[in-house]
Amino acid sequence: MPQTDPQLTTDATQTRDLPAIPAGQITILAGPESAGLRVDRFLADAIGTMSRSRVKSLIDEGRVRRGEHVMREPAEQVRAGAVYRLDSPVPVAAQPEAQAIDFPILYEDSDLIVLDKPAGLVVHPAPGNLDGTLVNALLAHCGDTLPGIGGERRPGIVHRLDKDTSGVMVVAKTEQALATLSAAFAARDLDRAYLALCWGLPDPAAGDIEGAIGRDPRDRKRMALVRHGGKQALTHYKTLRAFHAAVTLLECRLATGRTHQIRVHLSSRGHPIVGDPVYLRRMPAASRNLPEPARSTLLDFPRQALHATRLGFAHPRTGAALSFETAPPADMLELIAELSGNT
Repeated sequence: MPQTDPQLTTDATQTRDLPAIPAGQITILAGPESAGLRVDRFLADAIGTMSRSRVKSLIDEGRVRRGEHVMREPAEQVRAGAVYRLDSPVPVAAQPEAQAIDFPILYEDSDLIVLDKPAGLVVHPAPGNLDGTLVNALLAHCGDTLPGIGGERRPGIVHRLDKDTSGVMVVAKTEQALATLSAAFAARDLDRAYLALCWGLPDPAAGDIEGAIGRDPRDRKRMALVRHGGKQALTHYKTLRAFHAAVTLLECRLATGRTHQIRVHLSSRGHPIVGDPVYLRRMPAASRNLPEPARSTLLDFPRQALHATRLGFAHPRTGAALSFETAPPADMLELIAELSGNT
């Protein structure tokens, strides 16, 4: 039986009795009998203690290699004689702990909570953010009623916002609410709008941005428009106000909901969001049009200037129309005031 080493090498033909896989690198040699199999199924079967869906997620995260080649497609066929390496991250505790963390509540009843998520608050625990998340705060707020609603790792979570994106979110407090709200999000049967400050002046001033989004093949921590293997995405946008021919305040509405969708779509058009640490890689040329101190203020903004400003949906039990709208947080309002010349 192989040892539970940080590095584990195994023959795919002798793995059924493997112990639980530790964090570290797993190396698997594909024999001739495995040629032509889907790589996700092959690796899951070879390891024996890891599900196929978990292998797929590791591929999506860029944690699986064939030789020195980063795997991108779970359905790729296995090559006989190839060496496959999986980087298994440190496991996260199955049940998050309740932590008393304040968060702004806009509305609450026995079925759901609507809140205004602050920028900087991670929605659910994950490697790198094991606690101090919205889930930890919700568990403390709801007590014994929330655990298990939708699973232990993300109890009550219907949708998510990026860590540094602020704005309106809804959380389910019952299984019925979770199922109904999740179906509404999947069908886009709701009113959902974002405010974004982007560099440059989009042309036309209102329109659509469409393109499939998937992992960036050159940087697996980023998303990008891709020709193969991505998911179709559509963003509607309109200009609310332009400043100094350098920065635009947009309202964006999602026809689909993909990871980093607004950030990727705007960046793909040459209009990255102000302060975006992932998709703004160089000083934007449009910044030359800004007077000081507005120019320095925007260039130094430490997060993406993106706010989920409005969320409307049917109540999952009563069917009543609910709608919630919040202004951007203080730091984003200060940017707008700086651009408007009111400070």
